[in-house]
This record gives sequence, structure tokens and C-alpha cells, in this order.
Amino acid sequence: MMAGRAQDFDRTLEQFSKASSLPACCVLCGDEILLLTETVDALRAKASQLGCTERSHWVMDARSDWSPVLAAARNTSLFGDLRLLEISLPTGKPGKTGADALQNLVRMASQDQLPDVRIVIQLPALDRATQQSKWAQALHQHTHWVDIPSIARTRLPDWIAGRLTRQHQSTDAETLAWLADKVEGNLLAAHQEIQKLALIYPEGALSLQQVQTAVLNVARYNLYDLRDAMLQGEADRALTVLDGLRAEGEALPLVLWAVGEEIRLLTRLAGTSAASLDAALRANRYFGAREKLARHVLHRVPAATWPRALRQVHEIDRMIKGVPTQGGLSDPWDELARLVMRMATAGRAQS
Repeated sequence: MMAGRAQDFDRTLEQFSKASSLPACCVLCGDEILLLTETVDALRAKASQLGCTERSHWVMDARSDWSPVLAAARNTSLFGDLRLLEISLPTGKPGKTGADALQNLVRMASQDQLPDVRIVIQLPALDRATQQSKWAQALHQHTHWVDIPSIARTRLPDWIAGRLTRQHQSTDAETLAWLADKVEGNLLAAHQEIQKLALIYPEGALSLQQVQTAVLNVARYNLYDLRDAMLQGEADRALTVLDGLRAEGEALPLVLWAVGEEIRLLTRLAGTSAASLDAALRANRYFGAREKLARHVLHRVPAATWPRALRQVHEIDRMIKGVPTQGGLSDPWDELARLVMRMATAGRAQS
């Protein structure tokens, strides 16, 4: 399930609620806490409907002793009652012993050797190498695997609209966009703010003024939001994210590093010939969406802009260390904002 495919996820929850049984083993994989919690709640509710009388929850990692988990799975209920066995692996790294135990569990479950047990395994989003591991492949093959989506910023208004529909409320596109800006990066808080609207206002259409009166600014940003907005040429958004990072107390040297490191790499790539660009992108670990974004910004921003931007990065670094620079603003945060704005708007007329 790709990021932002919230409708697919909602259908998955609906399928769980309407199912007449639960899979022998279900894997929930993703980093979005709200959606993960909702999925686990749906599974627990269905297990309760099916007569589950016992639930055990194990938090494991590569150093854990997995033998009690295997023993718990093999224990037979005296009256044949359904039992729910939950395993959380926050690191996504079970180690060799854990990997063997997981493969053992899913093999027994898939072969109906654990008839009174339903297993739920919670994993974070897995990197490419882990996805290719033997244990992860075994889970993919022998379990009901559910990818928990991350709601992309572009899909957030639609997600909010869907949540409002659940509580028989609605609003217009402008209000949805405003609300998305206020709750971006904090889906749990977004859920709470949407629920608040149901408590404050009756069913029906909500105005922008009503929503603005009720909703707090709970947006949370990260360094990659800033980097991506700058490279995509979204100047207003880049400055909003930068202001948000400053307000949240993010360390300026770390913010500068995120911006400066990207500028440093792209300055190097900007001097690469077209014939060598593919190899250079791979050598600098630009793949997938990040590669597409790099190609876009290299086409948008004139080559001469990159060395000047890199010099400005060094000047801001000196400002942070208390070394005055000629022509720079007095506040290094303001100077960084000026750099971000310049990079976001560079070459705009030619793009």
C-alpha cells in the first residue's frame, strides 16, 4: 500500500469489521501511530466478537528471549477458546533468533497447527534490505500483510474530508487546505481536532471561520519537509516549514545541515555532464522519488546558482559560530530563510 492511499486502508478496516473470521496470522507494517492503533483496535474488536477470552502482548527485539513467545503460541486452551497473541517489533530487527522464531510461528499458523491462536505482528516500515530478508519474505508469503499508509501532504485534505464525513460533517476545499496546513505531520493531533469539531458543532457543513475558531495549530514539520519544499520550488511552504521548525526549537545547525548537505550534493551534480548524470545520481544515492526531485531541480535552477548558494551555506555556518559576514542579515535564521527563498524561486521564470 503506497503512502497516502487512505481509502484502501479504510476498506481494510471495513473488511476486518465485516469478516466472519480472522486470519491465522496478520502483519501490520507502518509508522503511522494513529492508523496502526485503529487497525489493532479493529482486530481486537473482531477477536472479541469471535469469543476471544485471552490476549497477550510481547514487545521484542534482537536481544529478546523468544522462547516464551513460542511457548505461549503452542499452549493449548483448556476449553478451546480463541486467544490473541500480539507481537510488537519496534526496531524491525528481530535478530537471528527472532527471525527463526517468526518463521516458525507463521509456518505453524499457516499449517493450522495453532487452531485456537490468532497472531498479530506489528512492524515499523521496513527498509529495502530488511524487506528482502528471509524472515520478512516468509511473513509476506504466509500471513495476511497490511501496509499501514503514511498520509502524504497532498492527500491530507481528502483524508480530513473522509474523517469529517464519518461524523456527518463537511467543509469546502479552502477550509480543508487550511486545516491540512495546521495539522500536517501530526495525524494523531489531526484526528483529535476533527473529533473536537464534532463535539462543538452540529452535523452539516462547517465554515472556515468555525474551523479556524476551533482548531489549534498542531502541525509538526521535519527537516525533509523543508528540503523537499525548497527543491520543489514551493517558496511559501518552505518558509512555513522553516518557521515551524524554529518555533518547535529545532537546532539551527541541524536545520542548516539538512539544507546545506543537499545544496552541496546538488552543486556537485550540477557540474556533471548529461551523459554522466545517471551514474552520478546513483553514486550519490539518489533513487526513486528523490532522484526525480533532483532531476527536476537541476533542470529548474541555473548551474551558476549552486556555487553561490554553497558559499551562502558556509557564511550562515560562520554566523552561527559568531563570525560576522559582509552583506548578511544579523539573524542567521533570517539569512537561512533568504537562502531557502532564493533556492525555491531560482529559475522560476525558465521552469
